[in-house]
Amino acid sequence: MNSQSSCAEVELKGGLEEIALPTYKFFPGWSILGIAALAQFLSAPGQSFSVAVFKDPMRMSLGLSETQYSLAYGFATIVSACLLPFIGRMLDHWGARIILPIVATGLAISCFFMSQIHTLGSLYLGFSLVRSLGQGALTLISVWMVGEWFEKKRGRATALAGFGSAFSVMTVPFINSWLISEYGWKTGWIFHAVTVAVCLILPGIFIVRNRPEDLGLHPDGIDPAQEPEPEPEEKSKRPLITATIESWTVRQVLRDPTFWKLLSVITTHALVGTGLVFHQIALLGSHGVPENWAIRMMAFQAVCATLLMFPAGWLTDRFPSRYILCFSMLCMALANLIVLTMPAIWMVVVYTFLLGITGSIFRSTATVVWINYYGRMNQGAVRGVAWSMMILASALGPLPVAMSIDYFGSYNPVLYLFMALPLMAALAVWSAHPPTLFKDEEADAEPEAAS
Repeated sequence: MNSQSSCAEVELKGGLEEIALPTYKFFPGWSILGIAALAQFLSAPGQSFSVAVFKDPMRMSLGLSETQYSLAYGFATIVSACLLPFIGRMLDHWGARIILPIVATGLAISCFFMSQIHTLGSLYLGFSLVRSLGQGALTLISVWMVGEWFEKKRGRATALAGFGSAFSVMTVPFINSWLISEYGWKTGWIFHAVTVAVCLILPGIFIVRNRPEDLGLHPDGIDPAQEPEPEPEEKSKRPLITATIESWTVRQVLRDPTFWKLLSVITTHALVGTGLVFHQIALLGSHGVPENWAIRMMAFQAVCATLLMFPAGWLTDRFPSRYILCFSMLCMALANLIVLTMPAIWMVVVYTFLLGITGSIFRSTATVVWINYYGRMNQGAVRGVAWSMMILASALGPLPVAMSIDYFGSYNPVLYLFMALPLMAALAVWSAHPPTLFKDEEADAEPEAAS
């Protein structure tokens, strides 16, 4: 009797536990994706396209030269790059639910601080804060959340979140320009402070959850146990997605040759892409392209990158990332060849379109490749290391172009260099096979160490 009653109690408890499990008609990951896109949009206070509009009004108000203002911004960029690995580690440890409200609060306070700047020293501090928290931390948090909540749809989800960044590029400079012209640059920074505080702090506290497992769910909202096992041939054609339990540590990643091959792509894109865009008016002008056309091509490049972002994400979910990254480097090399030779003025459209392709791949494939190759557990730290090197490369990008014209009187030498670098990166990433050998060797070494 007692045994029967105890069995009944166990069955009842099990039934109650099953009933207590939450059910969701709507996968919460899509809400997280919306907040990730919003975070990318609101990273604008620390992005170059937003800060550029404040440059002349702030510089004249503070009585600074172009060099003083640019050095302060360059210093802040280096600070942001150096802090990213530490921010990534904190993100992996505490999760976006805690870090996002903290970073949003810090960015809002930093924007308000920017409105109160009166000296060059405070400008250095203000730029360091908004660059580190906006351009660095907030963007990293956004892609971290997408990486945790999506797996098989990770490429498309990352592309969708990237629309927040693209829409920010298209709208925020105009908003800044209107605010500054109507109310002054100090009001512009206060507007950003209020917007970030209102739109990000409360959603970060009440909506964001770190991982789907926290709610008893799985990435993409799909239970792997209910999915049929793919055929070996089909599985071999799919892009690599490292299981969570096989996640790599940062130390392991830094010792893996594949990491450096992948890194060659994003640093080359950052260095070459920034150098070309920064000097685009002069570069294209040397071939007779009018200044207004060169400026329009910048907008055309942004539109191309935005429109092609989702197709690039779709391809990322279906084909190995190394092939897509290799293709992007070939496109960049071809773009440099066109601007080097410029057989006809209309070829500037092809040149811009090719750069748009590389931009779309950079925002999709190059963003998810780190978590796909090295797992979810330390994705913030791994991305932090990779992105810090990318930011440093982008800071150096304009320098070789300037040196080429100063020392050689021509852009040709740097264009030859900019054509060679993507070709070498394409060759390197083509051989960036799934990084399993190193982990196997480490696993074999552990028993030896124990004996």
